[in-house]
Amino acid sequence: MRYSVVSRFRGTLLGALIGQKLASSQDRTSSHSYDLDEIAVIGTKSLIKLGKLDLDDWQYLQQPASTNNYPSMKVILATLPVALFFHETPQKLRQNLLHVLQIWEDNPIIRDGTLAVGYAIAQILTEKLHPPSLIPEIIAFIGETSTSLPQQLSKVHTLLEQGASLQQVQAELSKQEKLTQGIAMAFYCFLSTLEDYRLAVLLAHQQSNIWQQDNWRLHLHNISAITGALSGAYNSIAGIPLGWQILYSQADLATWRLSNFAEMVKLADALVAVWSGLYNHALHSEQLGTQGDFSTEEELPLPLWSPISQNIDDNPNLQSQPLSPLWVFAAPRVIRSR
Repeated sequence: MRYSVVSRFRGTLLGALIGQKLASSQDRTSSHSYDLDEIAVIGTKSLIKLGKLDLDDWQYLQQPASTNNYPSMKVILATLPVALFFHETPQKLRQNLLHVLQIWEDNPIIRDGTLAVGYAIAQILTEKLHPPSLIPEIIAFIGETSTSLPQQLSKVHTLLEQGASLQQVQAELSKQEKLTQGIAMAFYCFLSTLEDYRLAVLLAHQQSNIWQQDNWRLHLHNISAITGALSGAYNSIAGIPLGWQILYSQADLATWRLSNFAEMVKLADALVAVWSGLYNHALHSEQLGTQGDFSTEEELPLPLWSPISQNIDDNPNLQSQPLSPLWVFAAPRVIRSR
């Protein structure tokens, strides 16, 4: 395995955050806040708490947040935790992505875009990504649809094979509806700079010139975030420039219901722990004092690099030590690489 699952989960969530923060910090013409919406974090907390997708819990936790007039491109970002949590099985991935989309007003383009991004992340996390065949596989995963997104992704596929420049791709896609164009451009920026997170998000930001005359700057920022999520998943947190990580480490994440960057890392670690079966929040919520809500550093479960996978049989000294309620033990060779 090239990168650990923990590193890829972190890279996905932090890659999206930094991609959007970078774009918003360079936009001096708008007073809007472009922080990723709190629903993404609310959804992550719900998955950690319940170990499954529960729309009623998502909607309960998001109060008083409202999904009315929720920016369309942000819906794709809000579903990232679901894509991460159900990445192992394509059928469950599709089922749960479509299920969570019921929270928002139905938009066929956003539905197809959510499936496209979710499938790409799943292929990355399962180490099955084959760049030349990714877009054809995504089109098959989307299935029959009334939108033009599959056709535009197919154009991107052809242009990538031809080694087309950003300007050529923009010209080819410029006549398309903005949502479709934005999703297709995010995949171009990711796939054309596959091994370089920094270059991918900077390339996504270069589109600002073609949208600066209209009201689509918000979508530009979300395209940078989607590109950042895809590239962050592929290159992991290790591929995100350290300078950017330090720069945004104390970013105001109030709209995420988090106080700082480090809490986002811990939230990603907790999601991996629950997904892997190493941690059951329901068994420890009383000791943690969380009641389903992570609000301080002490309340988050231990990160995965803690000694939670040691075997008592392999180390008799552990038998005489007091055990933390968060330690998990397993028979030899039960816990293995996924």
